[in-house]
Amino acid sequence: MSSAVVSTSAAQGRPFVFDIEEAADACPQPSGAELLTEAARPPQRVVSTSKDKDKDARLAGVTTASRLAVRPAPEMVSSGIAAMDALTGGLPRGSLTEICGPASSGRTTLLLAALAAATRRGECCAVVDASDALDPQSAVAAGVELSRLLWVRCGENSPEKSLEQLLRATDLLLESGGFGMIALDLGDLPPQAARRIPLTTWFRYRRAVEHTSTVLLAIERQSIAGSCSSLLVKLGQQRNRIKKSADSRFPALAHAQLLTELEITAELVRSRQERKPVCSAEITFACKTAWAG
Repeated sequence: MSSAVVSTSAAQGRPFVFDIEEAADACPQPSGAELLTEAARPPQRVVSTSKDKDKDARLAGVTTASRLAVRPAPEMVSSGIAAMDALTGGLPRGSLTEICGPASSGRTTLLLAALAAATRRGECCAVVDASDALDPQSAVAAGVELSRLLWVRCGENSPEKSLEQLLRATDLLLESGGFGMIALDLGDLPPQAARRIPLTTWFRYRRAVEHTSTVLLAIERQSIAGSCSSLLVKLGQQRNRIKKSADSRFPALAHAQLLTELEITAELVRSRQERKPVCSAEITFACKTAWAG
């Protein structure tokens, strides 16, 4: 009879008897020859399950980041000013562009030039005027075709009511579609009133024009759309050129002077068309009055 090993369970205090020969048969130790045989045996092939196949099918449609194609740049259209086009490349379609600057910095000049260029291309445009400040005669003198221009006048007494009308009109215009350019003129609103436009509204506007051919242009004193704008240009004024009146009837009057030209500086603050961060770039261009010829 073979010998046995007796052990005591710590939990119940019962003796358990294990046969040594049976224990050796249950857990046999491989010999050296068997180990060599196992090492020479070719690796077994893993059979894929249905879950693995489904996972591989899902991953087949995923493109790695290293193989992503460059996002196509939006179509650029002329702003109507050659120096501005040289700085920014033009105005991007399907994007929000901000033009900001203080009074007499060239905001209206750039707005009218962009509208004139768009109407010359045969596009219908819309201007949402928060302060009812657009002068039709100046627009015609700048080359704007009024037959292709929709003028939305928000002439309420309080800036809050005007801002409310502007937002409602912009929503309707973006929903209707078909406009080559929609310009929001916020230049004459106080900055504290313009900042009341929530960032979610600008984000909604950006998404509304994202896959369209519309140029959404915002004219402001200060930038208020944040990262929702694809192009941000800051305008400033350098100096005025004034010509004294040649009328002999007013030889001694100091106010009898004629403004003939403005020198405007434009700084490119942000442009999402560049793959690298944009360095600050400035240009200076002259804007002549209609009566200066």
